[in-house]
Amino acid sequence: MSKVAVFNQCPGSEVRAESPLAHLASIKGGSSLVVTEHAFLGHLILRGQADNESLKAAVQSVIGVELPLQPLTLALNETTGASVQWLSPDEWLLILPAGQEYDVEQNLRQQISGHFSIVNVGGGQTLLRLTGSKVFDLLSKSCVYDVHERNFPVGKGVSTTFAKATAIIRRPNEQEWELVIRRSFSDYCYRWIADAGREFDLTFTV
Repeated sequence: MSKVAVFNQCPGSEVRAESPLAHLASIKGGSSLVVTEHAFLGHLILRGQADNESLKAAVQSVIGVELPLQPLTLALNETTGASVQWLSPDEWLLILPAGQEYDVEQNLRQQISGHFSIVNVGGGQTLLRLTGSKVFDLLSKSCVYDVHERNFPVGKGVSTTFAKATAIIRRPNEQEWELVIRRSFSDYCYRWIADAGREFDLTFTV
């Protein structure tokens, strides 16, 4: 294990936690477009060489999925809900169930050798989950990337823009899409979705 100062950034139950959208109101609409914030998930950035066998083995052992090596791919552990997404040739985003990020980071550090880094970025990001028949319509008028199913199959994830904010768009399964956005953009993205989704009878839960 490398000699790195690591501390548990997860607050205890005595600390009141508020999501990036806690100050905003939920919107009650229909089921054709439902957006739900999934706050407090664990977000880790893992960097290292893709040919580092100990890194690949550690991800398989700790997360339960193979390290995605193909560009724009997403690996999901359907049992735990943890995921690993390719961001660049030497960078991956790990999203984990709430409260597991510290243990996962420690376990990875114990098993990976060579040059690598792990950074907890959960405090600066949140995840929005989108479902319903009108998700494609919302995404189509909100981002420049082609989200048609012929170009965006299940298991794909891209770093792009949503409105004028940077975002990661992911498609973990046939029924759901995900937006990973920065905390600083969350209010703006909420207001954009509230306006853009009005014609689709948007439901937004925060």
